[in-house]
Amino acid sequence: MNKARRVNLLLLCCLLAAGAIAQAPGDTTHAVHTMSAQQIVEYARKNNVQVKNALIDLQIQQQTNRGITAAAYPQLNGQVGSTYYPNIPVQVFPNFIAMATYGVLEQEGVKNGSGAPITSPTDFGFVQAAFGTKWNATGAVSLSQILFDGQVFVGLQAREASIQYQQKNIEITEENIKVNVYKVYYQLVVSKTQMAQIDANITRANKLLSDTKALHENGFAEQLSVDRANVQLANLETEKLKLQRTIDNGYTGLKFLVGMPVNDVLILTDTLSDTEIRKGILEASEYQYSNRKEYQGLELAQNLNAYNVKRYKYAYLPSVNLSSSYAKNAFRDKFNFFGRGDWYTAWNIGLNINIPIFDGFLKASNVRKAELELQKTNNQLENLKLSIDNDVVQARNRFKAAITTLDYQQKNMQLAEQVYNQTKKKYESGLASNTDITNTQTDLVGAQTNYVSALYDAVIAKIDFQKATGQLP
Repeated sequence: MNKARRVNLLLLCCLLAAGAIAQAPGDTTHAVHTMSAQQIVEYARKNNVQVKNALIDLQIQQQTNRGITAAAYPQLNGQVGSTYYPNIPVQVFPNFIAMATYGVLEQEGVKNGSGAPITSPTDFGFVQAAFGTKWNATGAVSLSQILFDGQVFVGLQAREASIQYQQKNIEITEENIKVNVYKVYYQLVVSKTQMAQIDANITRANKLLSDTKALHENGFAEQLSVDRANVQLANLETEKLKLQRTIDNGYTGLKFLVGMPVNDVLILTDTLSDTEIRKGILEASEYQYSNRKEYQGLELAQNLNAYNVKRYKYAYLPSVNLSSSYAKNAFRDKFNFFGRGDWYTAWNIGLNINIPIFDGFLKASNVRKAELELQKTNNQLENLKLSIDNDVVQARNRFKAAITTLDYQQKNMQLAEQVYNQTKKKYESGLASNTDITNTQTDLVGAQTNYVSALYDAVIAKIDFQKATGQLP
């Protein structure tokens, strides 16, 4: 019985959730976005969650810098307090009153009742007395100011470098998102060409099926030829459905990547051509390490590590602080501080110099650790140069090979189309068999598929080469 109730409850929750989703306001209206590649990259720069978090990291660093700056400003604090003593603290001290009294008596030669001179006892004991009042009140203002602290001053010097580092991280994040957006965007653009080819092939297959049926009805073709034409048409329509599903998933993935609501409509405006793919490559053949965002970011990290070394070295220097406190104190037997009564002033000004002498080699350890971190960054910078060189060489080789393959596959596709058209004319004239037309159609579809694959590979190779040279638009 309990199990049945749980199942019914689960079904009810599912129905309520489905109803809530169906009634969601976002499902009733869908925005339409008509975008070029540059426009959707700009959209991603504003809406992608990774870019948003990188911008938040910049704001966090700005607030951290405010905290560093605050340490160099004067620190002013106020204090108001009152203390009540149910039992006034008792102070115990030597009985100096008796000691002084006996001293005077001995000095004056006073004698006791038996006529003997008075002498001081060996132990005078202690006096117990309660000092103070039951109510005390204090109002005070304190001021402190760092006059010199090497580590604070280095922190102030490093503020600008830390902001630049976070800004560069934003650019690196945007660059990585941009690469992925371009690749997905142009994959969808290439899929348009592929879809157009499939539609053209379906048109050809329908025409072939119609012609074959006509020949069969007139006794010039077998039923087997009609069946084979039907199979070819069904295969093409299946391929179209599969491609459409892939395209739909691609659009969904692109929307997610750029931070766009999945239910919005996205229309891509850019097209692809051999000229567009080759455009700008000659300008990108020369490159500099500093063009890469990662290299710029590592240089800024190197600068920050150098500041860190400097900070720990400055810890050997003395620090100087100025402090002052101004207070008003009141003492009462009753809580009547706002009535009549005296308030006593206390004011002090202090200068403190802290001179480090020995800390168990802690500062030396911190300096050495910071120097090693700087050395690691230097090594990473040198290794990044090698990595950039490797990326550029491999990307250039891939692009050259992709362009060569694209040219070859384009010519091959054109040739396959010519062969198909000629074979179809022969088939219609009775000079070619159904097997011949089927084979040439299969060759045409294969050539088209290879061309689309080569087109996409060329686009990806160009994007990778522009990324490697640091010249991605």
